Amino acid sequence: MKGNNILFFSLILAALSSCGPGSRPDPTDTPTSGEVNIVVDESYSLLFDGQIAAFESVYNRAKIHVRYLPESEALQYLISDSCKVIVINRDLTKEERSRFESNNLYPISTRIAEDAVAFVVHPENTDTIFTPDLLRKVLNGEITDWSQIDSASTLGKINAVFDNKGSANARFIHDSLLGGKPFSEQVFAVKSNPEVVAYVNQNKNALGILSVNWISDPQDTVSRGFLKKVKVVGFRTREGGKAYKPYQGYIKTKEYPFCRDVYMINRQTRAGLGMGFVSYVAGEKGQLIILKSGLIPAIAPVRIIEVK
Repeated sequence: MKGNNILFFSLILAALSSCGPGSRPDPTDTPTSGEVNIVVDESYSLLFDGQIAAFESVYNRAKIHVRYLPESEALQYLISDSCKVIVINRDLTKEERSRFESNNLYPISTRIAEDAVAFVVHPENTDTIFTPDLLRKVLNGEITDWSQIDSASTLGKINAVFDNKGSANARFIHDSLLGGKPFSEQVFAVKSNPEVVAYVNQNKNALGILSVNWISDPQDTVSRGFLKKVKVVGFRTREGGKAYKPYQGYIKTKEYPFCRDVYMINRQTRAGLGMGFVSYVAGEKGQLIILKSGLIPAIAPVRIIEVK
């Protein structure tokens, strides 16, 4: 009996010591210092390279470790607590929020920008004006050859290429344009937005689908380089109407048809570095960086000037 008592008290002491300060150290990060892991949709790597550099230059005791991954992987990182903040172009679904809330976690979603899905073709392709319905027929397989769009075209079979199977671009077009119906066999994915540009540049029959941020920043050498390799497709919503490309002003007015919002989703609901970085991006300085990148900031106005 005495031995059982000793064992009992030993277990109690072990349990109490496991709850002590040494087992769960106090957080070492603040809104402007420490370290934090974030995952950003690869669509926005150019933008967030700039955001992180600007933030760390102001707060030199802060270190943001970033990974650029497809949307589907970013969500898994957030769910598994492998990162505190993700950047994707949609909010969490009701089911995703319920999964967090079942563990007493309440992620905070902050809308930071508007962007768009862009479509590009080879520089020698003269078919640069589409309608949403024409694009739908290309992606679902009703139209399979460039000659069905222009009888004079000799480009042959249309190969449509996305950046990644798990990307936000593929998910957005699949849901918004095809209504969840499958893509045709002539639609496939590479591994990244830059690979989309490379494929289209090397294949005259290609139609590339990528995030507009890769071609939207006139000051960025990567964006300028990509624009020399491809042509951007414009869209008209009715036959004979004006065609709109994914320029900043037309994203703002929604005259370009494939626009969407960009969110930062933070599961670090205390006042840590994750929350501090989200606040920076959503604040005046971060929103100015978004404006200069060619996207639409969530809070800052955009002036639209018509040049005649």
